[in-house]
Amino acid sequence: MPRMDRAHHLAALRRDADGLAAALIDTPLTAPVPSCPDWTVADLLYHVGEVHQFWCDIVTGRRASADGYEMPERPADGQLLGWYATRNEALIDALTAASDDTAVWTWADEPADRNVGFVLRRMAQETAIHRWDAERAAGRPYELDPEAASDGIDEFLFFFLNTKGDATPWEGSVHIHCTDVAGEWLIVPDDNDQPLVSREHAKGAAALRGSASDLLLALWRRVGLDGVDVVGDADVAARFIAASRLE
Repeated sequence: MPRMDRAHHLAALRRDADGLAAALIDTPLTAPVPSCPDWTVADLLYHVGEVHQFWCDIVTGRRASADGYEMPERPADGQLLGWYATRNEALIDALTAASDDTAVWTWADEPADRNVGFVLRRMAQETAIHRWDAERAAGRPYELDPEAASDGIDEFLFFFLNTKGDATPWEGSVHIHCTDVAGEWLIVPDDNDQPLVSREHAKGAAALRGSASDLLLALWRRVGLDGVDVVGDADVAARFIAASRLE
């Protein structure tokens, strides 16, 4: 199973949180973030800092609900980097102090996923993707850590792959295969066009092959499918990538 353990999630969160700040320290706060349309660097910093504050509040308060949480006031641009760093440090401290099985509210459907372990994994992955956004905004080449990216693909497929509501079904099985680290998955839509995900080597109507970083970035629609190898039905692959709603 390509899932990192607690120590690796904590280390990844700290690495990518620090890397995000380092990428932006000399980048104008008014600079655009190419991978997040309509965002500036200031918007990115506030978003990640606010997300970290939200989950820190959930964990430290052992909250059973998100009700009552109040969005923080956005600081002046000149204070954003320090404000972000303070919130990230508080989040890491809170996650370090709580065991993975500590019960807290999460948006996950299954009760087994409503705990600190879910939050830790989610924050490590959220921060990794936004570090990539920050590196792009700074004009610097960057590739996600392979092991963390494989873990991120696994998280995406089990928690973000979604064809409910107004999302378009992709109508075909898809195999995803990391070429640099362990990680293979088969995704098959059931009779209600909902995804059934298994961790296995199997043939699909379409296959996506590439580095774990490129595959995860494609799933999050940070890069196009031209960055990975598409084998089989390209239309199925394109519909599969478009099916998930990322909000």
